[in-house]
Amino acid sequence: MTSKTPITVAYGDGIGPEIMAASIHVLKEAGAQIEIDEILVGEKVYLSGNTSGIEPRAWESLRSTKVFYKAPLTTPQGAGFKSINVTTRKTLGLYANVRPCVSYHPFIKTKHPVMDIVIIRENEEDLYAGIEHRQTDEVYQCLKLITRPGCEKIVRYAFEYARRNNRKKVTAFTKDNIMKMTDGLFHKVFDEIGVEYPDLEKEHWIVDIGAAKMADTPEAFDVLVLPNLYGDVLSDVAAQIAGSVGLAGSANIGQHAAMFEAIHGSAPRRAGQNLANPSGLLLAGVMMMVHIGQPEVAERVHNAWLRTVEDGVHTYDIFREGVSKQKVGTKEFGEAIVARLGQKPQQLKPVSYASGESIPPGAAVAVRTPAKKETVGVDVFVNWDEAGRDPNVLGEKLRVVNGDGVELTMISNRGQKVWPHGAAETFCVDHWRCRFESTTGALSHAQIVRLLDRVANAGFDFIKTENLCTFDGQPGYSLGQGQ
Repeated sequence: MTSKTPITVAYGDGIGPEIMAASIHVLKEAGAQIEIDEILVGEKVYLSGNTSGIEPRAWESLRSTKVFYKAPLTTPQGAGFKSINVTTRKTLGLYANVRPCVSYHPFIKTKHPVMDIVIIRENEEDLYAGIEHRQTDEVYQCLKLITRPGCEKIVRYAFEYARRNNRKKVTAFTKDNIMKMTDGLFHKVFDEIGVEYPDLEKEHWIVDIGAAKMADTPEAFDVLVLPNLYGDVLSDVAAQIAGSVGLAGSANIGQHAAMFEAIHGSAPRRAGQNLANPSGLLLAGVMMMVHIGQPEVAERVHNAWLRTVEDGVHTYDIFREGVSKQKVGTKEFGEAIVARLGQKPQQLKPVSYASGESIPPGAAVAVRTPAKKETVGVDVFVNWDEAGRDPNVLGEKLRVVNGDGVELTMISNRGQKVWPHGAAETFCVDHWRCRFESTTGALSHAQIVRLLDRVANAGFDFIKTENLCTFDGQPGYSLGQGQ
């Protein structure tokens, strides 16, 4: 008898328990050899006073099984607790989010009958680092962190996914015409790694026009690879235009573990009513079965699901008069899939997983020689709200701190250069970036500390600093807009 694969399961919040019960029932009926370790995460854990939202034993289970099948969780909005999804992904190093977005025309309404794209989203960094500060009365900051290792891992994963799944093209979306260093790095790494995959077509789009093209003509794309925020937004857009966010599952893959989940939320207003569509979580379960080496189960379940959809057995969210034949609840939809196990769709394209691995495992990053780093200046951010916020007044006041090998060269407000020779029309807030550059070569930490001491003694409230460094002689910082 085949030994069972241990997996960690969280039934989640809202509709989570209902759709998880239906999904596990289908998987087991299809022959899934799994041993479930149930853990408690989410709203109940929050309300018990645990601000992480995860019971301590959960980490032991996840490190043991290395496979997490998770129903949707409720995360408080605006304030309070951090997202458990983000915490889990980052703690376990689940850097690659894989979201297939497929249309099922004519059985599920869509404007794009031939849509079949996969979005590979970077999962650990970008603005989702969650590093935020309120710096002045008027200004809040969120740090966008993009790393070379993070780019290398996600870009290589996208190319490996495309190759293993007989895809033809990989497309990167960035905004490197504006964020030339962060998004520019992503684009650069994409070009570098793409050379290693001559069998695949490569292209890059600026994310705004790329998103418009995807919404209008998704058949122009195949596999998309994106930084975290763009990937989060556009994967939901892609799922919706394919037919419904409720149908999309996702895999989160790392070098040491993997998590599988629906992309939709916990929908508390639908909880306990036997209404919710379990398809997203079930299709995530299909991806999980491939990952744990039971592709025949994945194939059986996915084809039975396609046949159920094709037969017009639909939950309320995808039910359409004249197309659908039977409106069913969560539990009944699961039973309808079970009844069709062993069958294949007649009009929709059947799937096949047994021939190969569709979800590549995570890989380590290659070691590289670091660039030579040299500090040549420092940006001192100050909170200043005097003299009608006239940057010329601020510039004159700050020039008294020049000396000791450092000199004020530029002031910007919200990125726009306002001194010297700024425009009178530029609107300014109470948050100023004051750039001091070395006049004598490399700048020491001691010189920066002495500069900050002079800034404070001159009566200024400095709120943060950013060192200006070169790497192998190339500037590692951006100019002010208009500089």
